[in-house]
Amino acid sequence: MHRQSAKKHARADVKKRDRNRHRKATLRSSLKNTELALQAGDVETAQELCKVTSGLLDRAASKGVIKKGTANRQKSRIARKLNALTA
Repeated sequence: MHRQSAKKHARADVKKRDRNRHRKATLRSSLKNTELALQAGDVETAQELCKVTSGLLDRAASKGVIKKGTANRQKSRIARKLNALTA
């Protein structure tokens, strides 16, 4: 008894959920790898991962997967740890 548009939205929501889950999982993996590189003291790897992770955070925020403030806070924390490591 559902309308056609409701069925279409339900199908689209499943696709969006899967896409957002993938983006969030990729983001968490990248954050974890960056954190591990920072803890290990591997400056070059940490710098490269920081750049990649920053891009992923911005992309996730622009797509609405995470909030903009959350992305900025996580980028700031990574940057502070990287600066402490290189200083």
